[in-house]
Amino acid sequence: MHGTLSDGIDVNVPAHEAWELYGTLKITHVTHTFDKIEVVKGDGGVGTVLKLTLPAAGTTAFSSYEEKYTKIDDAKMMKEAEVISGGYIDLGFTLYRTRFEIIKTSKSSCITKTTIEYDVNEEDVANFTYVSILPMISMMKDVATYLIANTKS
Repeated sequence: MHGTLSDGIDVNVPAHEAWELYGTLKITHVTHTFDKIEVVKGDGGVGTVLKLTLPAAGTTAFSSYEEKYTKIDDAKMMKEAEVISGGYIDLGFTLYRTRFEIIKTSKSSCITKTTIEYDVNEEDVANFTYVSILPMISMMKDVATYLIANTKS
């Protein structure tokens, strides 16, 4: 089974300022969506591996997973990461990819957009119910609050 979820929020900061956060590891210091984000390897570029630990009171069937940055495009202001171990992989997903995009809407505003793409084995298809875009929206709201409070322009 294959699926895609997508959503975005308007942010009243210049797109390049949003990308300065989303396009680097700085984003790991701003969000409260995860209890802990550890850099397993890398410097924030393609190939960087992060271990994400979810809050203990979470509603998922797992407490942590590792993801790897697979694509970063500064010109398009887009970053993709795929789960490589734990979490969704343990639940029978063969693909769980998260994409963040910054879309310029004016000189002083942008849309931060996230997309989740997933594939799950047929025998584990019931586990697709664990897929939710809400944590990514929560993360984007954390980042937007930070950006608005710390805008340079």
